[in-house]
Amino acid sequence: MSGELPSIRSRLSRLVAVLAVLWAVLATALVWLAVRSEVVELLDETLQDSADVLAEVLEAGPLPASGATRVVAASGPASHFAWQLVDSQGHVLARSMLAPEQAFHGQAQRGFAAAGDGWHSYGRPLGEATLYVAQTLDERRETMAAVGLASAGAALVVGLLCLWLLRARLSRELEPLQAFSAAVRQHDPMLPGNELPPATRAELAPIHDAISDLGRRLSRRLANERAFTAHAAHALRTPLAGMDAQLAVALREAPPALQPRLLRTRQAAGRLRRVVTALLTLFRSGVDLQREPVDVGAMLARLPMEGLAIDAPAGPTVLADADLLAAALINLVDNALRHGARTLRVEVVAANTVQLLDDGSGATPARVAELQQALSSQQYEGSAGLGLGLMLADIVARAHGGGVRLLSPPAGFGVEMNLGAAPATP
Repeated sequence: MSGELPSIRSRLSRLVAVLAVLWAVLATALVWLAVRSEVVELLDETLQDSADVLAEVLEAGPLPASGATRVVAASGPASHFAWQLVDSQGHVLARSMLAPEQAFHGQAQRGFAAAGDGWHSYGRPLGEATLYVAQTLDERRETMAAVGLASAGAALVVGLLCLWLLRARLSRELEPLQAFSAAVRQHDPMLPGNELPPATRAELAPIHDAISDLGRRLSRRLANERAFTAHAAHALRTPLAGMDAQLAVALREAPPALQPRLLRTRQAAGRLRRVVTALLTLFRSGVDLQREPVDVGAMLARLPMEGLAIDAPAGPTVLADADLLAAALINLVDNALRHGARTLRVEVVAANTVQLLDDGSGATPARVAELQQALSSQQYEGSAGLGLGLMLADIVARAHGGGVRLLSPPAGFGVEMNLGAAPATP
């Protein structure tokens, strides 16, 4: 769940952002259409009102005679418009300074109409003449563009505000899921009394119950398996020790012809004893480590390995659990012996890092990469075929906070165990 949470949050954030942008675009388009209609209507009403006001002014005095055009300087709001007084013959009797010399319309035109040369006019009768009040199309477009940009800006601001509010709301809604994910990461069903905190949302209650039930079932199964294996290993270790003692006596008393067979039997019993020790170690890897300085060379010198010369200089130490490290090294040494090695070099190459190099049959680079991938992903079962030695070494190294790295020497096989950073000494 914790690995999926960032993906869920990023997807929801992107979805919210896309929806906010689409909403802003749609709102801008709708506002633009509505505002455009209102602006056109307002401009037309302004033309009509200006014509009515101007008609009252012109009717208050004598109308200009035909044949002479009077140019009137307009001021105030009327300067945004141009007007003409045109007789029935299409002659301009009077006009504003912004109006063209030619009549807007050759024939009398009532109401709103498009005039020549990019004008939009409104005509109304004034006696026998016609009064036209007009505005350029460029000015109308500029007015509509200004209003449209203002509307788009307002819609964009509202959209960004909504996006911020939605993201804040999304973060608040995901907080219970984050808290639950953190609780699941810290939950260890093997610890008594370590229960998941109750779900804070009704939607999380089924997941909470399912994880709690799964943890209880896994805890019971693991406890049963550990109990069975531990009892079996303890039950086997005592008779195996007795067998080794009896075989040692038999080797001294047997005739020379039987000694090779008895020696092979004792070696097989010794390997079985090491397997039992490894099983015990596997079930100790989950408990607290008992770290202490361990001399790797001195430890290996006490391990009898017939047929394998171990070069392990004494002196350099690592800080590790002695029992776990011994079980891991015994199985790695046994691996080297089973793969035809005759010599094995074991040394501490770095802080808390032990390296083993043998001269056995080794493995191809592709096989080494396959084994390393299985160790890195902890795929101890399957086609990789790690075997007990590498699996146990990796479990012990991980229990110490480190890991196992496989080497590809020119000849043989190599394993490097990192036992993690040593804890600070108070």
